[in-house]
Amino acid sequence: MAYKTCVSIAEKTPKKLKQTLTKALKKSDYAEIRFDFLNPNAVPEALHLIRKDLRKCVGTLRPIYEGGKFSSSEKNRISIIKLIAEYNPFLLDIEFNALRKNKNLQHYLKSTETNILVSWHNFNQTPNISVLKKKLLEMKKFSNNIKIVTMAKSINDGSRILSLYNNSNNVRLVAFSMGSFGRMSRLLCLLLGSPYTYVSLGKPIAPGQFSVDEVKSIFTIRK
Repeated sequence: MAYKTCVSIAEKTPKKLKQTLTKALKKSDYAEIRFDFLNPNAVPEALHLIRKDLRKCVGTLRPIYEGGKFSSSEKNRISIIKLIAEYNPFLLDIEFNALRKNKNLQHYLKSTETNILVSWHNFNQTPNISVLKKKLLEMKKFSNNIKIVTMAKSINDGSRILSLYNNSNNVRLVAFSMGSFGRMSRLLCLLLGSPYTYVSLGKPIAPGQFSVDEVKSIFTIRK
């Protein structure tokens, strides 16, 4: 079995983003582009520079209240999300709460046949399994590509998030926990069926994240 990786990229300029993406895709199957680290006005230039590689990219424009860097209005954020969708990325990561509240965005993404990765993060804790299962069912209404990430405060929290794979029929689920207690769940999720795990090129972008080289040293990764 070939386990796949997705390098998270958080650069502040389009030129640097292009350079880092080129390096990332030499080592990894996919790359997550954190467009929220760019100045919003620079996103169109960035999309143009990396357009040929976007079929291997997960596009993300995370707002501050969801743990990201985007600080402009939600209206502006949605307009940029629609622009990213026009470039047809491998996946477009959109928060569950944003989709739930925005019917117009739902209809737009359906009309463009955009492949959505619907995501939900809890940066404070890992809820009990009944809450997680309910969240999974609610998210399935929007996409079969689902990402659920929580903060682990114990080893049991990491085990709980991984138990979601028992309920992931007909779903491409990426589920793991952040933090030192959740670190191993970033690897174990691959064994349980996750299509890929998020890694860094070096310095972690998220708590507990492995580098792509570390994951390669543990698994036999085939590009």
